[in-house]
Amino acid sequence: MTDGHHFNNISLGGRGGGNPGQFKLYSGGLAWKKQGGGKIIEVDKADITSVTWMRIPKSYQLSVGTKEGLCYRFFGFREQDVSSLTNFIQKSTGITPEEKQLSVSGHNWGGIEINGNTLCFNVGSKEAFEISLADVSQSQMQGKTDVVLEFHVDDTTGANEKDSLMDLSFHVPTSNTQFIGDEHRTPAQMLWQALSVQIDDVGSETAVATFDGIAILTPRGRYSVELHQSFLRLQGQANDFKIQYSSILRLFVLPKSHNPHTFVVIMLDPPIRKGQTLYPHIVIQFETETVVERELSLSEEVLAEKYKDRLESSYRGLIHEVFSMVLRGLSGAKVTRPSTFRSCQDGYAVKSSLKAEDGLLYPLEKGFFFLPKPPTLIPHDEIEYVEFERHGAGGASISSHYFDLLVKLKNDQEHLFRNIQRNEYHNLFNFISGKHLKILNLGDGQGRACGVTAVLQSTDDDSVDPHLERIKNQAGNEESDEEDEDFVAEKDDSGSPTDDSDEDGSDASLSGEEKEKSSKKEASTSKPPVKKKQKSVPDEGSQKKKPKKKKDPNAPKRAVAPFMYFSKAERANIKSSNPELSTTDIAKKLGEKWQKMTAEEKQPYIEQSQVDKQRYAEESAAYRGATTQQGSGEDQVVSFRQLTAREDCSSHQ
Repeated sequence: MTDGHHFNNISLGGRGGGNPGQFKLYSGGLAWKKQGGGKIIEVDKADITSVTWMRIPKSYQLSVGTKEGLCYRFFGFREQDVSSLTNFIQKSTGITPEEKQLSVSGHNWGGIEINGNTLCFNVGSKEAFEISLADVSQSQMQGKTDVVLEFHVDDTTGANEKDSLMDLSFHVPTSNTQFIGDEHRTPAQMLWQALSVQIDDVGSETAVATFDGIAILTPRGRYSVELHQSFLRLQGQANDFKIQYSSILRLFVLPKSHNPHTFVVIMLDPPIRKGQTLYPHIVIQFETETVVERELSLSEEVLAEKYKDRLESSYRGLIHEVFSMVLRGLSGAKVTRPSTFRSCQDGYAVKSSLKAEDGLLYPLEKGFFFLPKPPTLIPHDEIEYVEFERHGAGGASISSHYFDLLVKLKNDQEHLFRNIQRNEYHNLFNFISGKHLKILNLGDGQGRACGVTAVLQSTDDDSVDPHLERIKNQAGNEESDEEDEDFVAEKDDSGSPTDDSDEDGSDASLSGEEKEKSSKKEASTSKPPVKKKQKSVPDEGSQKKKPKKKKDPNAPKRAVAPFMYFSKAERANIKSSNPELSTTDIAKKLGEKWQKMTAEEKQPYIEQSQVDKQRYAEESAAYRGATTQQGSGEDQVVSFRQLTAREDCSSHQ
């Protein structure tokens, strides 16, 4: 597009706010791409019906109307851009851009202008605001003079802001001259009928196809899915989603290996919102073997004019195939199916886990897709490198049968797919190598990586584990040969740990001759050396694990951290507002909320923690004093026993 104009930081306006991106105007039309990748809007010059300029706070807005009744608003242009773009639009499209003024008086009394799917409210000759009728769920009369428009709560156009427009009411007096009534209808009813023609609600448009009782994994629930001409509607018991086809980027049809279900994933930009949670992917699970038949509620004229070579009048086949073909024809979105990858069981994916959630990892032609929860799509062009890792750090035999796959992105984000069976290594390695992705384990000069690769490449489950062998060799080098020679039958191990006597009260008072006799007698009646070695007291330098010390029930309880006080106070609120969240998700939300809090907001919890720390310090001091007194009394008893033992030995001599 070298024959046009290119602008950065141009935002696309909507009911949910503005999304920044790149704007291009060329001889064939215009294009806008969301910043950071994602949504792309392209309008051919033959489809452009109107162009309007408007000065808004801090910048200028360009509104473009299309033949389909849609209106795109781009803002962020400078004053010097208006004249140059106006001349270019005139030459390339033959349309002369109009100029509108924004009403800033604050008056709420004016006139209504309906242009396709756009409603404009004008105060005099200036525009006060405009809304897209595609965002309206339904319209209804309230009394005889008021018309109420209701908007969807959770549709995609409101996903970027916490607050969104819910309803709008117009008061039309009986003396109105724009919408003239008659004996049976008031001016307000005339306005309502004019709006109903343009609004895509249930009363004014019949669904093209309906699928009842569909299991949706994200957002979880059973929904009735209605496919309309311009939007997709999900109706559940507690939620109602209306999704514009312009928000659908791509469809994925991914069968589950050796399982009677198939995933159909709808990728959205912007995502839908449920409460404060955003869902960029709708994961639908169909029963693979179910056969359905659907007659589309479209006339032959509409099929021939609008959906030629895209839709048929009826479909019969597997339910996931019928659903994806109808949705693809209505929305125009592309469909992605499994790639050439095959697992060791001839499946399309490998079993793994992500963030403690078990699922399937699909290696696709242009990315990796983990399903069902959390649905994670990783394009190949965003990957910096992949790395095969050993599963677990210990020498357990079970860890040698699994490995982990680390995917590092160019934005320093990491995804770790765990618990992949070792026999999947060759298939994954060959597929990743064929996509020319960088594999960190190869050619990086790290000795440990070579050991990991050697283990994974081996097909023998009983092959030598170099990681375990290295640990054994290190342990063997640390031991000396002299330690093994000490454990002989003639040597004493100074008694077992359960003996009450010590070294000073045993052989210290015996003569050399008696020592020799005593040692021979002990050698003749002693147990086998191996068992005595197991009973022996470990040396000071021994690396043997000591028995865990029992916790004193009288010890003071440690101080509570500020975050724990915050969790106790906020956990019930989050759980009541999001009852569908698991314990792990609630803890994650608490952590995110704590990180976003300011120092002033954290101060009450910090003060509670400081008071508890003072309590712990006082109780610890008292506890240590009591323990010291008790310990001195025990030392006196031990000393008395030792003295008595020495006196007994002397009396025998």
